[in-house]
Amino acid sequence: MKIRQRHFIISGRHKRLQRLWQFFFTGWGLIMVAALVAAPFWTKNLLWTPISSIDMKGIARNQFKMEKASFAGTDKNGNPFWMRAETATQEYDDQDKIFLNTVRAQTVRMAEVGKITDNISADKGVYDRTKRRVTLTGNVAVDSSNGDKIRTGEMGIQL
Repeated sequence: MKIRQRHFIISGRHKRLQRLWQFFFTGWGLIMVAALVAAPFWTKNLLWTPISSIDMKGIARNQFKMEKASFAGTDKNGNPFWMRAETATQEYDDQDKIFLNTVRAQTVRMAEVGKITDNISADKGVYDRTKRRVTLTGNVAVDSSNGDKIRTGEMGIQL
């Protein structure tokens, strides 16, 4: 006579699932779930606050941040340039603009006398990616290899 095997929903091949099933229905699982649901009433932790009270704009504003950012390329005339910043941030709502702090840059331009290198520094800057324009503000200094010096509060550079 052939013995028939009974197959349950959770068979012996699924030991983890079987242990989890037993955990919840022995009572311990129900106690744990009840503790998780009741915890907001006992503690005032941020973890248990509603999502609406979290400052999502502040989190999104600081989400795109780089330390020691650098950018290099060529301008519309094919002259090389590089730019470095201590920090660079990008806002969630306006991703075309990159806000820079403690900016250092170097550009090369051709003049009648030859190649001129400009070393540029500023406290802050904004790089508009769509317009390919950098606006530097705060203690802007330009020192050229031909001896020219510029000191200003604001300067725009078209790349």
